[in-house]
Amino acid sequence: MPVPSVAPPQRLAFTLKPAAERQVKKRHPWVFEASIVKQNAEGRAGDLAVIFDQKKNKFLACGLYDPHSPIRIKLLQFHRSATIDGAWLRDKIRAARDLRRPLLRTDTNSYRLVYGENDGLPGLIADVYDRVLVVKLYSAIWWPYWEWLLPALREASEASSVVLRLSRHLQRQVGDTVRDGEVVYGELPAPRVRFREHGLWFSADVQRGHKTGYFLDHRHNRLRIGQRAAGKRVLDVFAYAGGFSVHALVGGAREVTSLDLSAPALEMARQNAALNPHRGRHQILLGDAFESLAELVATGQRYDIVVIDPPAFAKQASEVGGALEQYRRLAGWGAQLVAKDGLLLLASCSSRVSAEAFFAEVERGLQRSQRKYQILERTYHDLDHPVRFAEGAYLKAIYFSLR
Repeated sequence: MPVPSVAPPQRLAFTLKPAAERQVKKRHPWVFEASIVKQNAEGRAGDLAVIFDQKKNKFLACGLYDPHSPIRIKLLQFHRSATIDGAWLRDKIRAARDLRRPLLRTDTNSYRLVYGENDGLPGLIADVYDRVLVVKLYSAIWWPYWEWLLPALREASEASSVVLRLSRHLQRQVGDTVRDGEVVYGELPAPRVRFREHGLWFSADVQRGHKTGYFLDHRHNRLRIGQRAAGKRVLDVFAYAGGFSVHALVGGAREVTSLDLSAPALEMARQNAALNPHRGRHQILLGDAFESLAELVATGQRYDIVVIDPPAFAKQASEVGGALEQYRRLAGWGAQLVAKDGLLLLASCSSRVSAEAFFAEVERGLQRSQRKYQILERTYHDLDHPVRFAEGAYLKAIYFSLR
C-alpha cells in the first residue's frame, strides 16, 4: 500500500498535571504538550500513549502520541484498558456506521462515516460518496495502524474504491511517499463521483476538491431550504458547488442565483443543477460576496430567500473579533435583500466562534438594518456529525423571517 513505511508502535507511559488529569477523567480527547509532567521515553508518531493517575498509579486512558502537534496525545480509550488493534478499530468504526443508519433511509448515499474525535478516532475523517470512500488524515499517528484501519473502513462503508486525502501539514511530512488524492484501493474511473442527497443528485471531486470533495454537513439545512422554495426567488451566497441552489431549484424555485468568488465552484454548481430536473432559472454570479451584496442592494434587488453560508472566518483565536464583524456585515446586507415576509438563513462553520456569539452578532446586524424580524429556528450538526466534546462543535445556523 502506498503509505510511509513506519516502525511498529511502542508503548509509552505518561503522567499529567492535575488540571489535565481532570479533563481526561471527563473523557476529553486532547492532551497538550504543556500538560505532560513525565513520560518514560521519547516517542514516534502513532506510539501508544498510556496515561496513569499520579496518586493511584492506575490506568486513566490511552491514545496515540503525536510529536508533530501541540496536542501531543490524541486519546482513544478511557477508564478501561484495551488492546488497540484491528478488532478494536473494526468495533469502533462499526459503531460509527450504526449511528448513521437512520440517515441512509432517506434516499441518501453520501455521509460522514467517521468524524474524528467525535467518533473516537482523532485526526481521521472518512466520507462516503455512493461506493467511493474518501479517507482524510490530519496526523501521522495513523500510519502504523493503516493495515488494520483500511479494511475496517472498507467493510463498514461497503466501498468499491478508496481515495486517500491528506492535510497540508501531513503532505509536508510525507513528501513524495504518498500523494494527496491517491487511490489506495480499487479503481476510480473519474475524479468526479455522483451521489444522492435526500433524493437529489450531486457530484464531488474526491481527488482535488475541498476537504473530501463536498460539504456534507449542511445536508439538513439544504433540505429545509428546498422545502420552502416553491415559487420563490432565491439568492445563494458563498454557493460553492450549489448545494442550497440545487435543493431550491428542485423544490420549485422560479429563480436561483448562485454567488461565489470561485469560477470552478460555480461551474460545479451549474453541473449539479443540470443533474436534477427543474423548471426554475439558474443564474451564476461570479464575484466577492461583500462587494456583490452591496451592488445587489444598490440596484434594488430583492429575494424571497437569502442563504449566506461563508467559509470559516476564524481559524485561530486572534481572528474571532474580525470574524464576528464580518458576520454582522453579512447579516446587514442580507436583511436589505430579503423581500417582505422573506427568509434569511445565516450560517457559520468557524469552530473558534461560539454559537452564542454568532447568533448575537448576526442579530446585531439585523437590528442595525432596522428590519423587523422573527427567529424561526436555530440548527446545528446533522446526524453524521455528532459532537462528543466542546471543540468538536463548529456548525450553527439561524433562520429569520423578515417582516
